[in-house]
Parts: sequence; structure tokens; C-alpha cells
Amino acid sequence: MLLPPRMSILLLLIAVLLALAFVPNPVEPLTGVTDVQALRALKESVDPVTITPTSFLYSWDFNVDPCDSSGSFLGVLCSFPLDNSSSRVIAIGLDDAGYDGFLSPLIGNLTELVTIDLTRNKFRGPLPESIVNLRQLTKLLISENLFTGQIPDGITKLKLLQEADLSYNHFSGNVPAKIAVLRSLNRLILSNNALSGRLPDMSGLWQLSALDVSSNNLYGNIPRLPLNLKTLVMSHNVFSGHISPVKHLQKLLVLDVSDNRMSGRVLRQVMTLSSLVRLNVSRNHFTALDPIDFPGIETHLQSLDANDNQLRGHLPGSLAGLENLTSLDLSHNYLSGSIPMEYGAKLGRPWKYLYLNDNFLQGNLPPQLAAGGEDGIRGSLANNCLRCSTTVRLCRGGQRPHAVCAAQRRRW
Repeated sequence: MLLPPRMSILLLLIAVLLALAFVPNPVEPLTGVTDVQALRALKESVDPVTITPTSFLYSWDFNVDPCDSSGSFLGVLCSFPLDNSSSRVIAIGLDDAGYDGFLSPLIGNLTELVTIDLTRNKFRGPLPESIVNLRQLTKLLISENLFTGQIPDGITKLKLLQEADLSYNHFSGNVPAKIAVLRSLNRLILSNNALSGRLPDMSGLWQLSALDVSSNNLYGNIPRLPLNLKTLVMSHNVFSGHISPVKHLQKLLVLDVSDNRMSGRVLRQVMTLSSLVRLNVSRNHFTALDPIDFPGIETHLQSLDANDNQLRGHLPGSLAGLENLTSLDLSHNYLSGSIPMEYGAKLGRPWKYLYLNDNFLQGNLPPQLAAGGEDGIRGSLANNCLRCSTTVRLCRGGQRPHAVCAAQRRRW
């Protein structure tokens, strides 16, 4: 039976409406398109063999929206604007799964990124120049990877950067000359790379509290440094000249300039910096420790390591006046004369470590040592010219031959 034309049209309209009811409405993606492209490029730049089922990158499923997913996109943090604008990726923190790959230049698309943490993986190749676009970045944490090439000069455009850890990579070339424009920088860790050249003037980094450039090929004098530094580690380089530039760093807690080519005297003003706890000047060419005058001087120095230098003269008795000192290493130098009586009085009260071995010390031991009062003390007095019985534990290893001691005395 034929239906009237109007009835047929009405039934057709109802059928269409019912069909449309079962078609899902298109949903505007939360995450900005360029951010999704950057995340996809990051995952695709990693060897899939190194993306294990338990790793963060394995959870990155691009069939769902990165900022609107539950259980997916581990290590990604997004912003959620109050208006209808797209969500943006503001943090990437990958796990240390051993990802082997490259950092795609599309990382520069993430212009709202605040933190990137790729620590302890195997990312290789250069750091993309496109990081200059990450103007909101406050933390750049890429230590313990395999990055190569120079540190891009564009890093100096990241004016909000507070923490940069590029350690344990293979970066080469100079530290960017204009690094001091990063006035928000609090921690700068560049250790264990292949950086070379002179360290630029860093006095403009007035908020910097920690600087570590150890284990590189940097040379030249110590530059001007920011006054708020608390940790300064410059060991295992080729720095030369004097230690005097650090004498104004009154907030310094840790100073390590070991294994360089520094020379001259270790200044009293450095050893008595009011906050300094640990001082390591070992394996340099220093020739003397300044004597210390104590009236009105309060120090917190607990550890002094000056081994393997060219220190000459007598042991400075004034070191026994450093009330908080617990560890003293003056081994492998050219020190002569007797061990000050004040040293004996400090054994165990509070000295716990005393290394004076491999010098040319002579004479009798302080009574506290000779009586075997070195229990609980670690150290050595071996390879000197002392009257030192091997029944005294710190004397084990013996003394230098008499002929060697006599020959050294004639040289003096």
C-alpha cells in the first residue's frame, strides 16, 4: 500500500534524525595541534626497541588526546585554560628507561613548556636550536645522556630558566659567552662533558647558588663569580692562576678546585670564609697555606684537602685552631719539620681523618700519637722522616730511607 507523499517525507525525516542520533558529535581536541605533533615526533625519534611495555613512552597512545587521557601519556603535564582555548603541554618528565634516540627539532613547538626532564637515558645528537622557542622554560634537565655538539647560544634566550643540568653528556665547545644574562638561574650543572675554552664572567648570575663545571677541559683564570654562590665545583679541568677570586664569596659552603694547575698561596681569606664547610684544593701547584689569625674569626670549615701540591715549610699549627675541622689531608707534599703538639690534642677531638703521609716530616710524634691514642682515627703518617714505630697504626707503611731524608734536608 502506497503512503501519501507527506507521510513518506515525514517518515524519511524521522529515519534521518534517528540515524544522526547515533552518530557521535565531533569533539574539539583539548591539546593544541602543534603540541601533539611535537609529542609524536619525540616518540618517533626514539628507537622502538628501547620503549618497553613498562616505560612512560609506551603509554603514549595518539588515538586519544594527550591532555584528555587516563592512564596514557605518562610523564606529560598539561595546562587547562579557563576559556575555550586549547590545552598546552607544560611539562615532560620521562622515566630513566634507557630511551635511545634524538630530540626532535619539533620540541620547539612546545612554547608553553616549563619543565623538560630526560635524565638518565640515551638521547644523542645535538640539542636542537629550536629550544630558543621555549621561552617559558624554567627547568632543563638532560643529564646522563649522550648529547653532543655545542650548547646552543639560543639557551641564553630562555630568560626564565632557573635550573639547567647538562652534566654527563658529550657537549663540546665553549660555555655560551652570554650565559650571565640568565638572571633567574639558580643551578647550573655542566660537569662531565668535553667543554673547553675560558669560563665567561658569571657575576651577573646574581641568583646562582650552585655552579658545577667539573671534569671538562676548561682553562684560564677563575672568572668573576656571583656573590650568592653556595656550591662551586671546578675540579678536573686546566684552570690556572690564583684562588683569590673566590675570597669574596661569603655564602660559599663547598669549594672544590682540585686537579687543576692553580698556584700561589691558599689564602687565609678563603680558608676562613664564614660559611665554608668543605675546601678541596688538592692536586694543584699551591706552595703554601696562609697562617690563620683567630681573634674574631668564626669558621665552619670541617674538611680541608690540600694533598698532592707543592706545599713547603712546616705544618701550620694554626689549623688546630679551626674548631669544627674534622678532616685534614696534607699528604703528598714537601712539608718538613715536626708535627705540632696541637695536632696530637685534636685527635678524635674532633679530628677523625689525618693524612700527613708522603712528606718530609721529622722528629718525634706528639705524645697522644706515640701513646697509641689514634683509635677511631683514619689516616697515615707513612713515608716521612719521623721517628715513628710501626706499632702506631698511622705509621704503618714505614718511613723514607735515611739517605733520602738526609738528601732532602741538604736541598733545603
